[in-house]
Amino acid sequence: MPGENLTRVEAQQRAAVVTTHSYDVELDLTRGEKVFGSRTVARFSATPGASTFIDLIAPQVHTVTLNGRELDVHAVFADSRLQLDDLAAENELVVEASCAYMHTGEGLHRFVDPVDGEVYLYSQFEVADTRRVFAVFEQPDLKATFAFTVTAPAHWRVISTSPTPEPVAGEGDVATWTFEPTVVLPCYVTAIIAGPYAGGEGELTSSDGRTIPLAVYCRASLAEHLDVEEILDVTRRGFAFYEQAFDYPYPYPKYDQIFVPEFNAGAMENAGAVTFLENYVFRSKVTDAMVERRAVTILHELAHMWFGDLVTMRWWNDLWLNESFAEYASTLATAEATRWTSAWTTFSSLEKSWAYKQDQLPSTHPIVAEINDLEDVEVNFDGITYAKGASVLRQLVAWVGQEEFLAGVAAYFKAHAHSNTELVDLLRELERTSGRDLSGWSAQWLEKAGVTLLRPDLQVETGDDGVRRIASLAIAQEAPEAWPTLRPHRLAVAGYDVVDGTLVRRLHLELDVDGARTEVPQWTGEVAPDLLLVNDGDLAYAKIRLDDVSLATALSSLRGFTDSLARTLVWGAAWDMTRDGEWPARSFVDLVLGNIDAETDSSVVMVLLRQLNQTIGELVDPAVRGQVGEHAADRLWELTTAAAPGSDAQLQFAKAYALRARTAEQLDRLTALRDGSLDVEGLAIDVDLRWELLTALVAGGAAGEAEIAAELTRDATASGERAAAGARAAIATAEAKERVWATVVDADELPNALQMATVLGFSRTHDRSLTVPFAERYFAALETVWADRTNEMAQNVVTFLYPSWLADIDTSHGVDVVALTDAWLAQLGDRTPALRRLVIEAADGVRRALEVQQVDRDHG
Repeated sequence: MPGENLTRVEAQQRAAVVTTHSYDVELDLTRGEKVFGSRTVARFSATPGASTFIDLIAPQVHTVTLNGRELDVHAVFADSRLQLDDLAAENELVVEASCAYMHTGEGLHRFVDPVDGEVYLYSQFEVADTRRVFAVFEQPDLKATFAFTVTAPAHWRVISTSPTPEPVAGEGDVATWTFEPTVVLPCYVTAIIAGPYAGGEGELTSSDGRTIPLAVYCRASLAEHLDVEEILDVTRRGFAFYEQAFDYPYPYPKYDQIFVPEFNAGAMENAGAVTFLENYVFRSKVTDAMVERRAVTILHELAHMWFGDLVTMRWWNDLWLNESFAEYASTLATAEATRWTSAWTTFSSLEKSWAYKQDQLPSTHPIVAEINDLEDVEVNFDGITYAKGASVLRQLVAWVGQEEFLAGVAAYFKAHAHSNTELVDLLRELERTSGRDLSGWSAQWLEKAGVTLLRPDLQVETGDDGVRRIASLAIAQEAPEAWPTLRPHRLAVAGYDVVDGTLVRRLHLELDVDGARTEVPQWTGEVAPDLLLVNDGDLAYAKIRLDDVSLATALSSLRGFTDSLARTLVWGAAWDMTRDGEWPARSFVDLVLGNIDAETDSSVVMVLLRQLNQTIGELVDPAVRGQVGEHAADRLWELTTAAAPGSDAQLQFAKAYALRARTAEQLDRLTALRDGSLDVEGLAIDVDLRWELLTALVAGGAAGEAEIAAELTRDATASGERAAAGARAAIATAEAKERVWATVVDADELPNALQMATVLGFSRTHDRSLTVPFAERYFAALETVWADRTNEMAQNVVTFLYPSWLADIDTSHGVDVVALTDAWLAQLGDRTPALRRLVIEAADGVRRALEVQQVDRDHG
């Protein structure tokens, strides 16, 4: 039986038989806490006499009526499908069912606010969870119109893709909202959001003269923290930018943005009713990196209104094009239309580093991935689909020109509005506007995996005058053995000199790099720069290296860069050298601790602090990890107290210090910060920072259940419950770890947000020996977890409880994580490829860490 899976072949076969027209969907949200009523009327054409199926996941199907003929539910409904035989040329199917509310962030998610007891619902349908709410042909190329009728408590706000109508009152506290049919849409971008959401409204004038109503909502108990005007400002800037760039007006009648509880992703591009992670409603002071990330996310989802919603991929193998385009477009819009003008620096630091990491895993895949079924899609929301694809698009734009690229995109929207496409349809339009043949580009960049490395070969001669001059310069390109493709790159090379402590760019050359070696004769005889930077401007998708002199300059003068993007490229090269074992991990620690106070970009600081924490925890020689970590924490405290009061850097350094605090003195300092006996000017110990300090103390054994319970009483909110769950999981006792395991592995009762907080807290304990007994139990439980949980919930367990933190070259703790992994993979065989991929990816991180630890020890 198919279970809940759907293969591409099945989808193709169904699309050959069926053409969908419309859905009328009635939902009754007044039937209690477990289920809601769902009635679907689906109208579609079909090959006469053919058979097919429609998708539905429901605890109970009451009636199925096809063309006036009632079908035997028990005969036609199994797993996630309703079998439909003897179809007519034109068909009307009526399905009545009781569908289940979800607590996993999939389907129709139900949440009860602990502050006021109010219920909040929202739908999340991508990839294939529309079928958890109504009967539907669940594939992106069977587009249709959707008309929703929703019965719900009268004091609720009900939002969908169409504008919200005036409700009609029923008996008691019940009302019914009847929405107008949508334009033609893929089912996964329809939406139902319901509950007493609160916020604010606005409007804008579209490029075609229409007035577009705007709204921003969140839970009522959070509404005081919702900065509506800031969000609307970013939205209006995005509308203006995209309507001009795409030469196509916004395609829907209104635009709502709703920040919803317990959301699994950053956001979802429901047409005209975008849902966002509630963490983007800031109840405490946050870093500018977080505010910028929200802006980029807003613009990412807005770009999807054209790319994905208006024009939709035929099948999920082109998911990358949806996400890569939105990622590229949102960064471009952020850089050119908002105050975050250095957005490409953030992209380089955050997105590209993610792409390079993903592209070096054994599970890496071409950007155009082979997607055989729904399980393949679920694990493909990765760094290739988002970040590498966007990086490659930026490389393409550099090659064909931004004006020509956007002209091609505009032609693509006009040619394919409200229909489905494949990659070739976009490439055809880009070829017309740019005059370039893109077949070779596609083969090189989209159909082959792997990231290449560009290394300068700089030869310098010292003349009689004592001046160092360039004798020769070439750029060598190296490809990984598994993916030996050498690619063409359009990039710039720059030479920087140290002048009065500042790195000043003196040389700059744009060129094409191709093959194993590209000579650069233009600079022969030039005075050698203090720092040579390949890929200046970060147009190319490739790792880079520095020559020895340039590396020495970087180590001594990194803070001398005035250009944040150039500095970030050097940071990135240093990080790649660390992960690739080309220098000791402790050198990267020293570089970060010695220079991060000069970094001006909040997102870069955030990434560097993450990398610092990972380097100390995973890559430094375990024999000196404690010493290195103690020194790092002390240095982070110095940075905290030296930073400008109230600054973004001060907050980031304080958070990083809490994460790394280990010694009694360091933990005492956290206690004093939290109880107010230690004051750092400008550092506000607000509610979320209090939780971070408490969790750090719990992980260090300096606080426990009593302190957690007291803090939860003080912060009896959904955010407080999540923070408490993470803190309890970090308690440094065997009993606490056993409770975590029983809760998230042996049982499956937590909603998604509490489950995530719990699994993340499990490994926070400083005493690693507490988690040793669970390594073998992890592998023993994997297949059961994968079979019994929804995809999101299963992936959380598989990914975040993989015992990578126990993997050291010093195996005195008695756990060989690699051996356990290999034994499990051997017995798994070819079963559940998606699960196998996740474990292989996790194991690759361990293998790399062990190699880098050895390099660090050898250079100790």
